[in-house]
Amino acid sequence: MTRDTSDMLADRLRLLGPNVNTFYDNPLHLVKGDGVWVWDAAGRKYLDCYNNVPHVGHCHPDVVAAITRQASTLNTHTRYLHEGILRYVEKLTATFDAPSSTPLDTAIMACTGSEANDIALRMATAVTGQRGVIATDHTYHGNTDAVAQLSMTNPPPTGAGSHVRHVPAPDSYRPLGGEGGMAHAHAFAAAVQAQIDALAASEHGFSALIICPYFCNEGFPNLCDGFLVPTVNAVRAAGGVVIADEVQPGFGRLGSHFWGYQKAGIHPDIVTLGKPMGNGHPVAGVVTSHRCMTAFRESFRYFNTFGGNPVSCAAAEAVLDVIEREGLVERARDSGDYARQGLQQLATKHDCIGDVRGSGLFFGAEMVLDRETREPATAFTNRVANAMRDQGVLLNKLGIHYNTLKIRPNLQFTREHADLLLDTLDGVLSRVPLQP
Repeated sequence: MTRDTSDMLADRLRLLGPNVNTFYDNPLHLVKGDGVWVWDAAGRKYLDCYNNVPHVGHCHPDVVAAITRQASTLNTHTRYLHEGILRYVEKLTATFDAPSSTPLDTAIMACTGSEANDIALRMATAVTGQRGVIATDHTYHGNTDAVAQLSMTNPPPTGAGSHVRHVPAPDSYRPLGGEGGMAHAHAFAAAVQAQIDALAASEHGFSALIICPYFCNEGFPNLCDGFLVPTVNAVRAAGGVVIADEVQPGFGRLGSHFWGYQKAGIHPDIVTLGKPMGNGHPVAGVVTSHRCMTAFRESFRYFNTFGGNPVSCAAAEAVLDVIEREGLVERARDSGDYARQGLQQLATKHDCIGDVRGSGLFFGAEMVLDRETREPATAFTNRVANAMRDQGVLLNKLGIHYNTLKIRPNLQFTREHADLLLDTLDGVLSRVPLQP
């Protein structure tokens, strides 16, 4: 017998404290997952089009078996030698490409993406001798004290430190400067350059630019090829390093490439990994060149008790093996292309869809009150996400104006699942009023 929702919410408040957020107006009590499906405590089945943590599918049997096998054999930390971390890092770094002068061939294992980004900031300081960092004004890179200061959407009570500067998030639907394409790219690079100059003139100096190379939280804008090249050139010219946060776009989700930075056509100095890495097991990492790693190791006495433990490495290695064996990057491309085409067709029927964009299994639609003015339909988008939940399909919203449907299923998502998603969304958009 399970408790009802009101009792559970009351107990969460009592035991976990206030403001522990849940998804949806009517929170879900999930008890089971399998592939792209989850079940609630009442036995209702939902198509999960949102949760990117089970990257290769909820409870994938190969990942479960790898965790079970290793947990029943040994689990300890990396002050003891074990083969798993060496085997995994070798497989992991083989998926990266970078210039031969600065290959991305070494890694630190951690437990969360927040830890990974925290390490990356310290690594940038070790390399440059400076502390100043630039991020977009609608990003999120985690919740340690250091990385929380990067976010203007989830800032700490004291706000960002004076060493953090922000630039406007790229928006292909409403481009900075009013013109898209490379004009938008140069406008973004100019904004970054202005903050580089400001930091260089400050006591902090300029250390790094940290970005999600697909700008996921910013609303995954549809940017032209080479958009980030002028920005990366500006960072390098100033002696800074580029940190690519691959927690959301990485591990083949975008379909076209294994990593988001590859799709963006850039070569970062440091890459951070998180959530999908262990299919729900808490494992994360930082991948960089031997030069950056050496600078970090010589500057900081860093050790993570649980990072890289044998069980975590077994889970992470199983994920890589499943992606390759089941051809999940290609599936992400095929299913994502098919789903976006379906969204484009829905846009011919529903005027509330102002823009459709995405890549692989990270896609969505920006909702507007008026296509001419492009006025964001923020409240409407929230109602749509909740109505989809009530109809048995889980998705959510994000973006600069929180008016973009965020559809991010795991890599077991197929065309058949896309049809169910699209049919359900068509029905919801036909019923939910644009204005309440």
